[in-house]
Amino acid sequence: MKNEFNDHAWDERDPSPWLALYLDQSTPLPDDVKAAWLRDCSSASRQYFLPAMRPLARLSMIVIQALKIFLPKRWAHSILLHRLLAFGMKKFLSPEANWLIMRHFHLGSQVLQFVAANAPTKVSTSPLTPVEIDDVKDELFLKHDLNLFNFVIRLNKALRENNQELVPVPEPDFSMIREPELKLEDMPHGRFNVIDLQSAIELYTPIYQLLLTDNDFWRASNSLQLDETLAIYCAKILASPEHLVLLNNKHPMVPLSTLYAAYRLVLHGLSTEMLHSLLTRMANGEHPVPARELAKMHKTADAAVAQQD
Repeated sequence: MKNEFNDHAWDERDPSPWLALYLDQSTPLPDDVKAAWLRDCSSASRQYFLPAMRPLARLSMIVIQALKIFLPKRWAHSILLHRLLAFGMKKFLSPEANWLIMRHFHLGSQVLQFVAANAPTKVSTSPLTPVEIDDVKDELFLKHDLNLFNFVIRLNKALRENNQELVPVPEPDFSMIREPELKLEDMPHGRFNVIDLQSAIELYTPIYQLLLTDNDFWRASNSLQLDETLAIYCAKILASPEHLVLLNNKHPMVPLSTLYAAYRLVLHGLSTEMLHSLLTRMANGEHPVPARELAKMHKTADAAVAQQD
């Protein structure tokens, strides 16, 4: 798809904030992802539809929470939920929103695989790699949340049992880090595919709350708190704590109200994109691996000490 930001007119008396954000390179994002993200953010749907719809969506969450007091504790319809999600994605979401959502499952799985491959103990993962929107019907969103919590539990149980911890890896295994084989132009481009990502998430969140158990919804909402947790894991492996500044859904020990889950989910998606982009750049040699440089410094220091002796 044509990247209109490359030909965007620049008027110094009226500079475009979207052009400024696109050209800015302070945060790691591929140009095609950044263009899709900003195109979605600058859409009429987000500008006009989101402000009017968001209060209603959050009010409905309060009503649903009150309603669930009278429903059986295990009342849920996950299959129906995911069929509704898939239908809405195919019929109403913008191509950019659908592309970013589908990418997220791949990128999140790859980040977990990266941590697992570079941990000092063997840890299994369950990658999610959807190739079409109908794959969402297989309870994909719920599995994504379960995978994240189960991975954190599995990893830390193994580390505790073996009295180990994550440490810098001079030559990290980046073999799982790759661009998903998903194309923006393959996403639905129907007449009504206009709803932006953030509006879609605000709309979906009350439905998510209604059709999942309280435990599943609370876990889905607070899985966002683990953004910083996974970033810390990667930072330990890479010896790169400065990149934690890219994370915004913190602190993992302070769960926030589910009322703001939709906004934080957008941050979650962006954080995952940036972390994956950073790993990609390190894998391709475009960005130094701090753990590798640290190991070289230690080796040089040890050699100098040995010569003095």
